[in-house]
Amino acid sequence: MVIRGKQPSSSELFLLCLFLGLSSEAWAGKIRYMVPEETDKAFFVGNIAEDLGLQPQELTERRVRIISRGRTQLFALNPRSGSLVTAGRIDREELCAQSVQCLVSFNILVEDKMKLFPVEVEIIDINDNAPQFQLDEVEFKMNEITTPGTRIPLPFGQDLDVGMNSLHSYQLSSNPHFSLDVQKGADGSQQPEMVLQSPLDREEEVVHHLLLTASDGGNPVRSGTLRIHVQVIDANDNPPAFTQAQYHMSVPENVPLGTQLLMVKATDPDEGANGEVTYSFHNIDHKIAQIFQLNSYTGEISNKEALDFEEYKIYSMEIQAQDGAGLMARAKVLVKVLDINDNAPEVTMTSVTTSVPENFPPGAIIALISVHDQDSGDNGDTTCSIPGNLPFKLEKLDDNYYHLVTERTLDRELTSRYNITVTATDQGTPALSTETHISLQVTDINDNPPVFPQDSYSTFILENNPRGASLFCATAHDADSNENALVTYSLVEDTIQGAPLSSYVSINSDTGVLYALRSFDYEQFRDLQLRVMACDNGDPPLSSNVSLSLFVLDQNDNAPEILYPALPTDGSTGVELAPRSAEPGYLAENGA
Repeated sequence: MVIRGKQPSSSELFLLCLFLGLSSEAWAGKIRYMVPEETDKAFFVGNIAEDLGLQPQELTERRVRIISRGRTQLFALNPRSGSLVTAGRIDREELCAQSVQCLVSFNILVEDKMKLFPVEVEIIDINDNAPQFQLDEVEFKMNEITTPGTRIPLPFGQDLDVGMNSLHSYQLSSNPHFSLDVQKGADGSQQPEMVLQSPLDREEEVVHHLLLTASDGGNPVRSGTLRIHVQVIDANDNPPAFTQAQYHMSVPENVPLGTQLLMVKATDPDEGANGEVTYSFHNIDHKIAQIFQLNSYTGEISNKEALDFEEYKIYSMEIQAQDGAGLMARAKVLVKVLDINDNAPEVTMTSVTTSVPENFPPGAIIALISVHDQDSGDNGDTTCSIPGNLPFKLEKLDDNYYHLVTERTLDRELTSRYNITVTATDQGTPALSTETHISLQVTDINDNPPVFPQDSYSTFILENNPRGASLFCATAHDADSNENALVTYSLVEDTIQGAPLSSYVSINSDTGVLYALRSFDYEQFRDLQLRVMACDNGDPPLSSNVSLSLFVLDQNDNAPEILYPALPTDGSTGVELAPRSAEPGYLAENGA
């Protein structure tokens, strides 16, 4: 196994060897790796290129990248080695608290195919946290008539590590009056209790000082301590008693700060200080202690920070009531947080195409879209939609991913640009939605030939026209764009009275204007039949043609000429003879 980048330390090398045989595994289409926490940046996690069936250089060529949601990027790709490496130090406790298994899930996107590969990396715990108590010291008051065998629940130690590295055992410093007994809770937790072994005598010793040590099972062992002070007081024969063993309360997560959520109540029938009850939190999680406030005199519980259903669904805490003489009672409080629809769906364009040719086939992928809503239940269920009048549709994939694909063939001549609004809506009341926009340019292909407005044309010109005279302008329109719409004109070659057409007429290839190359004579020919061709500049080029009839108009450019009777050639006068009996209309003939 080759690790590129920073050389591993000796401890990292040991952990790397430990998980060498377990570093990656695939099941049900998922790639799975294991990596210890607190490793240096660029620590080798697994050969992602090999597990994807790629060569290392293909990570860059195929635009392979990591897609993750809702958290800081913890891993990175090394394109030179094809490895998945850490992007920085990973703190398992910050990431997963005390969950038995800490999994980081993300997707690997092979962008040229828009294909996702799910990956899970298990973060393995190391013994980097010592057990801690919430308080440095605690004081108990015990009446001197307390009977041996009385048990005093002690604060729990908390170790952020898990497994063997978590809290393993408790030990109490030696004292002739007290011993330690560790009970096992229903959830498997260890609950230390201090047991009174022999009667107390206030006159002999007023305060007993003990030390409770919590140790974990790591190697090397880490530990934390709690100083315990037991003050021996005179008799108090009635402990406080709560009105309920367990208090329940349900509140919406948007409850205002400082709201009184509930009030616990404990009573003590003793008189004076022995009957005065004060309240305090007992064995409460550090984070929960920062969120709630307990009035030590009234038992009123309020929130001093905002509640968040997405972080805690149920807040569990233990309240201790203690009278002035030191007798105690405890009750449990459960605050259930109700989700409200306070998070709009998040829409992420994982990959998107900004332009497509108009001959893009139906079903072609335009974009890969991810939708996520942090709420739960109906508030977190989302739907994704686009307007129905567009030639596109959404195809739902796994894990709230969608493909935006073409539904039918596009036509740039009808619509050259689409502004597609993608709307994600949750099922909450009222529903929240998020819009994002995709601008898609449809590029032209040469699918339209030039078109003349008419099927045929005719024009007229007087004979004896000057050479170079403009005869007609033929104009064709091409619905395509750019080079595909650039039209050039030409004449279809033909002959007139044995001479090529090009010796009579020429055409400007850019404007379509026809010019006479000679002076026409009505007495020689009276019309010309031409075909004008328009051709675009596409690849391949498309063309069309149109017929043009050019009619030559007569001018009075010839004087009359007497053909009969012919004039005598000897200079004599011509004589016509007619009979005397000729009727009107008789044709006189030349008798010469």
